[in-house]
Formats: sequence, structure tokens, C-alpha cells
Amino acid sequence: MSEFPNPDEILAYLKKASNEDMLIDYDRDRFYLLVRKIVAKLTRLKVTNPTPTILIAETEPFKFLAAFLASVATNCHLFVANPHWKEQEWQQVYNLVKPDLVISNPLLVKQYSSSISERNKIINEEEPKIMIATGGSSGNIRFAIHTWETLTASVKGFIQYFKVKKINSFCILPIYHVSGLMQFLRSFLTGGKFLLIPYNTLKIKGEININPQDFFISLVPTQLQFFVQTYPKWLSRFYTVLLGGAPAWPALIENARNYGIKLAPTYGMTETASQVVTLKCEDFLNNNSSSGRVLPHAKVTIRSDTGELLETGKSGLITIEADSLFWGYYPECKRRESFQTDDIGYFDAQGYLHIIGRNSQKIITGGENVFPAEVEAAILGTQLVTDVAVIGLPDEKWGQVITAIYVPKQKEISVNAIALAIKDKISRYKQPKHWLPVESLPRNQQGKVNYKNLQEIAEYFINP
Repeated sequence: MSEFPNPDEILAYLKKASNEDMLIDYDRDRFYLLVRKIVAKLTRLKVTNPTPTILIAETEPFKFLAAFLASVATNCHLFVANPHWKEQEWQQVYNLVKPDLVISNPLLVKQYSSSISERNKIINEEEPKIMIATGGSSGNIRFAIHTWETLTASVKGFIQYFKVKKINSFCILPIYHVSGLMQFLRSFLTGGKFLLIPYNTLKIKGEININPQDFFISLVPTQLQFFVQTYPKWLSRFYTVLLGGAPAWPALIENARNYGIKLAPTYGMTETASQVVTLKCEDFLNNNSSSGRVLPHAKVTIRSDTGELLETGKSGLITIEADSLFWGYYPECKRRESFQTDDIGYFDAQGYLHIIGRNSQKIITGGENVFPAEVEAAILGTQLVTDVAVIGLPDEKWGQVITAIYVPKQKEISVNAIALAIKDKISRYKQPKHWLPVESLPRNQQGKVNYKNLQEIAEYFINP
């Protein structure tokens, strides 16, 4: 498909869609009528407010997607929210957004209401925007500002990179996250098939009766681990298995490679409307362990702390320019030319990007730099823990000491057993001096660790 529909063409585009099986296990005509119904509702709202602010927190996935398309089609400001947020998160979001209309369950709408007069007026003066929630490591919710153009640019870059015309997506990720939403848009805009099934449902059902070789599937490392352990042959039949969300540990990567799984590790974020760097599966199967090459719609450079461009092989801050780049964090609304991430990496001579870790999480112990991701990967690779996070705690002698907060696979597993298992895997100065077992790590709705809470847990253990 050469051209994608403009927002005001979405309804007609959906009606004329040639693929009758576009939505697997969901009737396309029913979906079209649902979109049209919401469009009518929003059109009535626009009589008194030309650019209303819509907050979508619908728990039923296809109602969510219908509301998304309807809001874009009617040129509304749109906030994509997590319907499973708790009271504290919702209060934070409502204080920030002050929506004119909430598309959600009635109880949520009744509990949190705001008047149009209280609404933030800054964004109403701009062209319609699409705000997608992203949770920082502090636990605070932010919204990355996108447009229809930035989201479709991501899809175009994906098509060009993988050299495909139609994208069939097997989606098990939440569609209110950019990772799930972009899977739907890739299929919708290219006339491909879209199958949506929640991860927990898939774990119970097992293999689904479709031909995986025609589909892309996107996973995070914990999901990949589950499928490698339970249905590796089924997973190996997929056309491509995209992997993102967090660094995968070496043992998991090697297991996937041994099973011939066509894995494509990716690098991207909400701010870039999903991936801007991806390793093609043929490179992965040929033992390439990088994050891949840059997609056509993006430009990635490595820079020093002062912004100096670094040469090949030199590590520095990853800086992104892309047609899919967000405009800023709401309510900021000034388009960015580039985005300097907190990630440290380098390009090798063949143009492959290698990620080392996050600059803000770097631990300096005894004058040595340690990136938690490397230590976490080594610990996870022991198969003795189910989850782990590594932080630095203040220390008079060393400046900081490496501290591992972990969830043991079995209660009887000792610290000594884990420490011994990584002894020859990483340098001595990178090995934790404190080991703190917990029942679970504090993670937000996106699965990211809340480092503020983690520090509190660690300090309580060390200084109760």
C-alpha cells in the first residue's frame, strides 16, 4: 500500500478495506459500525467544542481500538490511557489531562469527572495530537505527544526495513501501550490481518490454530522465556519474532537461537512510536548479538555528554532523529528536532548498534563504571532467579556498592549459589556486595521497575 489514509479518510478507508478477515475472531463490519457510532458521538461534541480532549481507558480491546480510530478521524485531542491504573494513577492523570470526554467503564467516568472550563487550554490551540502514556522509572505517568503523521511514519519505516507490503500481526501485548498499538496500526494501514489475544489467555490456551509463518509477533523477554520453555517449535514457525521492552539475558538469547526462532531484537520507545533500530532475524541466527541497524525513517547518532558526535566504536549517549519522533511531553507542545536518550551505546564498523545500559543508572564503584543491565543479565542467566534489579547504594569506601534485589526461583536457593554461578561470568568489581531477596519487584503498569521504591526497599534491608 503506497499511501495511508489521512485522519478524515479513516472511516471510508475502513469501510472499503479489501481484507474481509482483517480482524481475526472479530467481525469487521461490526467494528466499522462501532467506529462510526463513536464518530457520531464525537461529532455532536464538536458542535460546542471544535477540538475536544478525549481520554480512552476502555478495557475491551476492540472498543478501545474503535475509539482510537474515531478520535483520530474526528480530529480530537486523544489521550491513550491504561484502563488498569489504580486510584493514585487516575487522580494524577485527571489532574493533568482534564478531559472533555472519557471513553471507559461507567464507574470510572463517575468517580473521576472534570469540567470543560478546568481543561488545560495550551494544547487546544494546536492541531490535534495523540498522547500515549509512558511511565518513567520514578513511577510518574507522562504522556508522549504524537500525531497521526508520526505514527504512520513508524509504520512506513517498518515496511521499508522488512520489505513487506502487508503486515499480519499476532498481538499479545496491551494495545494501550505503544508496542501493542503500533502492531494494530501496521496491520490496519497495510491491509494485513490482526489477531489480538491477551498473553495470559494464550498461556492457558497454548498454541492457536493459525499459520504462524505469515505473522509478526512482538514479545518482551519474560514472554519469550515462557514460549521457549513451553512452545519453542510453535514460536519458531513465526515469520518474525520482535523482541523489545527490556534487555534479554544471554542464556535466553542463546536458547532462542538454538531453537531456530527467527528473533528480531529491537530498540525503540514510546517517544519514537516503537522501534527505530532492529536486528533482522537472519543476522540473529548468524550469531549477531547487537540491537541491529537503523530503520529508514530514523537517524541515530552517538554523542558525548557535551553533544560531541562520537566515531564508530566509541560509547556515548544515543541520540535519535526520526519522522516518528514525539513532539514532547504533555503539556509541552513544541516539535523536537532530536531526542537525546538516557541510553549508552555504540555502533560497530558494520553499522550495528550495541546497547550498554542507561546513563542515569550507571554505578561508579571504586572508580569503575558498572551498568546494571550487564549484571542483571548475568544473574538471570543462572536460572536461579525469576526477576532481579541491580542498583548502587552509597558507601564511604567504594562510593557506591553493587546491590542486587532479586526474586529467587525457589525459597531454598542460597545467595552463595547465585554468587558462585556468576563468579566467572562478570568482572569481580561488577559482582554484587549486597544480595536482597524479595517476593516481587516494584514495577509499574508498563513492567518497568520503580527505582524510587527499590531504593527504599534496599535502604530498609541495609539499615532497618
